[in-house]
Amino acid sequence: MLNLESNTALQNVLATLEVERQKIASTQKKGYIFLALGIIIIIASFSLNFPVPAAIAGLIPAIYAGIILYQIADELKAYKEAFKINVIGTALKSLDQSLVIEPYKGILDYEFESTQIFSQSPDRYNTEDLVSGHAGKTAFYFAEVHAEYKTEVQTKNGTRTEWHDIFKGILFAADFNKNFNGVTILKPKDLLGTMSAWFSKNLFSFGDNDFVTLENAEFSKTFITHATDQVEARYILTPAMMERILALNKNTKSTVSLSFINSRMYIAFPLSRNYFEAPVFKTLLNPDFLDQDITVINFMYNIIQELDLNTRIWGKN
Repeated sequence: MLNLESNTALQNVLATLEVERQKIASTQKKGYIFLALGIIIIIASFSLNFPVPAAIAGLIPAIYAGIILYQIADELKAYKEAFKINVIGTALKSLDQSLVIEPYKGILDYEFESTQIFSQSPDRYNTEDLVSGHAGKTAFYFAEVHAEYKTEVQTKNGTRTEWHDIFKGILFAADFNKNFNGVTILKPKDLLGTMSAWFSKNLFSFGDNDFVTLENAEFSKTFITHATDQVEARYILTPAMMERILALNKNTKSTVSLSFINSRMYIAFPLSRNYFEAPVFKTLLNPDFLDQDITVINFMYNIIQELDLNTRIWGKN
């Protein structure tokens, strides 16, 4: 378990970045104050029926605010990047030397779709903060993903585009050390109604006998399991593996989804928070501010142990 307070290297990195954060926060506050002042002047002048003086008087502080915020933009970007590479990167190295974070990389959309976990192809796709490494013998990686699809709604003013989440959270992938002949999918049981429609249009045809009946009653209440190969699905989902997946799922707020495909195991963790982001108006020296990020790092790393993926009962062909 990674401990922030006892990590001297991490504390030194935070102390150095805190100076930069204070400078950026001070400049941004100044910019926001002038922007607010400009808006207040414009509103007040319009209410007093002086629209032309309002436009002139209000634009001066507003333009100055824009210049201030523009000038600090590069420093802000560099600070956020340094936070991910130096702070999160140091935290990862403290847990395992093999772990690295690449802020501008993620899990590409074609791999997202190839997991076969998700019900629709995204029309808008964003991914960042790729973390990769090894836990024992097992290679793994995960990244934040936000995938959306769009619908067109006809209104009296024309067509309006609406965006809907397909998935927002962390997508985790690990080497399962076995070449799968088929595909095995686990989805939350409450999505049963949407599954049949999805499988009917999926790239892989599961057929009429794709549903897998498993002996673990709690597992069957939590997940619906589909597979192209019933025997292989039961070989993967041993009684011990089902118990481990249930234990893992109990530590999450929303039910996870999993797939076993192309010798990898994918786990989708729905999350609402954006992790690994540098604060601007909160100090980096608060011992609690990294708690949620550290918890996620530890949780993802420990999945390998929780699911016992380092036990090599199979070998790849």
